[in-house]
Amino acid sequence: MGLGVAVPTVLYVAHNHMTIRPGGAEAYADELCQAVREAGEFEAIFVSRSGPPHSRDAGHTGTRLGLADRNRLYHLYYFHTETSEVEALHRAARDKRLFTQDWRAFLQAVAPDIVHFHGSALFGYDMIRETRRTLPHAGIVYTLHEFAAICHHGGQMVRTETHALCEAASPGRCHDCYPQFSAPTFFLRERFVKSAFELVDMFVAPSEQLRNRYVEWGMPPEKICGENYGRLPVEPRPDPPDAGRRRRIGFFGRITPFKGVDVLLEAMQILEREEAGVRMTLWGANLDMESSAFQQRVGRLLHETAGSVRFAGQYEQPELPGLMSSVDWVVVPSIWWENAPLVIDEAMTHRRPVICSGIGGMAEKVHDGVNGLHFRVRDPFSLAATIRRAVDSPELWDQLRSQARDPRSMAQHLEVITGIYRRLLDDPTSDPAVSGAMATERTASPPPGPRPRSRQ
Repeated sequence: MGLGVAVPTVLYVAHNHMTIRPGGAEAYADELCQAVREAGEFEAIFVSRSGPPHSRDAGHTGTRLGLADRNRLYHLYYFHTETSEVEALHRAARDKRLFTQDWRAFLQAVAPDIVHFHGSALFGYDMIRETRRTLPHAGIVYTLHEFAAICHHGGQMVRTETHALCEAASPGRCHDCYPQFSAPTFFLRERFVKSAFELVDMFVAPSEQLRNRYVEWGMPPEKICGENYGRLPVEPRPDPPDAGRRRRIGFFGRITPFKGVDVLLEAMQILEREEAGVRMTLWGANLDMESSAFQQRVGRLLHETAGSVRFAGQYEQPELPGLMSSVDWVVVPSIWWENAPLVIDEAMTHRRPVICSGIGGMAEKVHDGVNGLHFRVRDPFSLAATIRRAVDSPELWDQLRSQARDPRSMAQHLEVITGIYRRLLDDPTSDPAVSGAMATERTASPPPGPRPRSRQ
């Protein structure tokens, strides 16, 4: 099998890696690959895209694929592509040799038994087609981390002009957001993506709302396994002695328009004017990759809230326990649906109640008044009122904290994921039919239920 070893090989493919662009999906994919490798049942290899806009490395010197890091628990390869090589709307390679030569040669050399995709928009969806063509008998698994296949607006399902939430995509609605492309063009885009997805054996959706959205889009429900992210164990740190009146809040994550950082800073403006005594630390990265207008807006808001907000910049994952112990509340103010934000899992692990937008995957994890608090999405006044309620009620912090539960463990998660791998290896002509119940409500693997599998 893969790499000449006695165990089956799983090849993980993602258009980002923690070493290139830290983020929730990247952290999860890295931890999953580590866990699979350590469990010993499968060999694990990781291929991540490198190149603009998320990395500015100069490592592309005639060969696109190269071993990036020999010191990891698994082999990590970078696959260098340029932004211009993938057409933006359909996410199709302009020059098919990108896959028919470079990617095909790599697949033939590694010969994986399972290929597990974690996003493919920056690579192009025809990468899936070439994977099936080169490896007709390999299993293909695809974890859905957002709505990129459905929505051209960064996979966020948020309207371009107003940033209002979008409930469903259609060629007409997509044309409204992008009038330079006709409705028939969006219809063809949908057909192109779905034709690639037909070659995938099993999808994994980490939240029920994301699974439901893809089913509504037309994907077969029996091909989408509802399974929350698994997390490696972390030992929470005790509260510092100067915990005080629970008036310290924190933001952790990327600084992008969709993460609602500007909404949070506007709420802090309101609280600062009221002299509410709230202090916030903002840990975040990737602001430099956003538009100049957004950078200027965040910079202005940081300047205007300098009396109560500290911008601490990017953090490394090993620092997180200490950082979590320095705040009382974690705020997740995203203006899009989110999927299954890892920062919420991390906050729960460290027994930090979460204040979040009451929509989508955030509302699945945080129950208002039980283990956290909701506010109205995109509304800084609602957020300010919710923060005020939180910090003025010390007993509420204790109540919400007592209801925090550890996220799904990686050990439980591996039972489901490796169960999918085994079934694909044992019976390469059938797929398991998968229950839509989320793994947060169960620990059993999806029940088998063979059905014909398409090969093209």
